[in-house]
Amino acid sequence: MTYREAIEELETILRALETDAVDVDDLTARVERSAELIRLCRHKLRHAEASLDRVFDTLDTEDEADETADEEELGDEDAENEDDDDDDEHDHLAGGPGRAW
Repeated sequence: MTYREAIEELETILRALETDAVDVDDLTARVERSAELIRLCRHKLRHAEASLDRVFDTLDTEDEADETADEEELGDEDAENEDDDDDDEHDHLAGGPGRAW
């Protein structure tokens, strides 16, 4: 039974309880059925929530992996830039590159 079907049956039972003069035995059966349907709906909602949590956790994990890869890539570029910066530092010293001090 789907969630929608369970909700529709619950609504039908509720309408019947609101409009009909219900026999005590029938009332008991309807309340018991309603309880079953409510348990089913709760189970389906919990299952859907758990599934969504897994999906979002997967997305978060992928985002973290992408960020780590980006940071590592930037780290490599920074290291290369630092090497270039070291050469530039000597350009600003008195005498310049290749000149005697």
